[in-house]
Amino acid sequence: MNLISFFDAIIQYSFLQKALVTSVMVGIICGVIGCFIILRGISLMGDAISHAVLPGVAVSYMFGINIFYGAVFTGLLTAIGIGYISQNSRIKHDTSIGIMFSAAFALGIILITIMQSSADLYHILFGNVLAVPVAEMWMTFIVGVIVLTTVFLFYKELLVTTFDPTIAATFGLPNKLIHYMLMILLTMTTVASLQTVGIILVVAMLITPAATAYLLTNKLWVMIMLSSGFGVTSSIVGVYYSYTYNLSSGSTIVLVATILFFIAFFFSPKQGILWKSIRARKHRSQLANN
Repeated sequence: MNLISFFDAIIQYSFLQKALVTSVMVGIICGVIGCFIILRGISLMGDAISHAVLPGVAVSYMFGINIFYGAVFTGLLTAIGIGYISQNSRIKHDTSIGIMFSAAFALGIILITIMQSSADLYHILFGNVLAVPVAEMWMTFIVGVIVLTTVFLFYKELLVTTFDPTIAATFGLPNKLIHYMLMILLTMTTVASLQTVGIILVVAMLITPAATAYLLTNKLWVMIMLSSGFGVTSSIVGVYYSYTYNLSSGSTIVLVATILFFIAFFFSPKQGILWKSIRARKHRSQLANN
């Protein structure tokens, strides 16, 4: 299928329209939150919360309530548990993350096994944006508005606490409160991304576009814009290949994001491997000539 046929399909099929809108929104909010996650060095926390929402999703299915509420509850509970363990024992932060997210994920799988719903398990783990309901599309939109508004309103606080928590503390900024606010936004973003890329792959959408942008700029606001752009591009191209070749939507979106990362990794003007090697060769030739 060529691009013209794909655009015709978008005009004709409402499910494809919903898939694109939802994917674009997920690409934007994951791109924004991902910047703060990788700059704070807590990429593992994104992995932990993405896995920790599974028990909440399972319990929500059991009681017939919206999965958003159960997933946010267990995600936040895991984030608090990780902080409590690392602050009140000799266990380091990364170790407490491993303990909590693996336990939560295991519990979620057991609960879903008890429900005897392997189809739901596959949908939750890997996502299927081509089958996104209208209610989840609107939920993603609401989450996106909350996330973007919060980041806009508290941009300076997030900036200072991200790059220098010590200075932030001297200014009287509540580092812990801002950290848990970010954890709330991360949890909401994770839940909003379940339908698109699923639990297993959501961490890639949080990290990969932001890491790509990080290779291209040293300014946070530019990084946020680039990361969102890469997230949107990955989502649109991923949905195209998912629909055209009947592939997993989450997998195709993540693979496109990874390809963009490696393009930046090799060809970034300042950080790219290619330009670094060219500059190194020039430097060696200049030394040889001198």
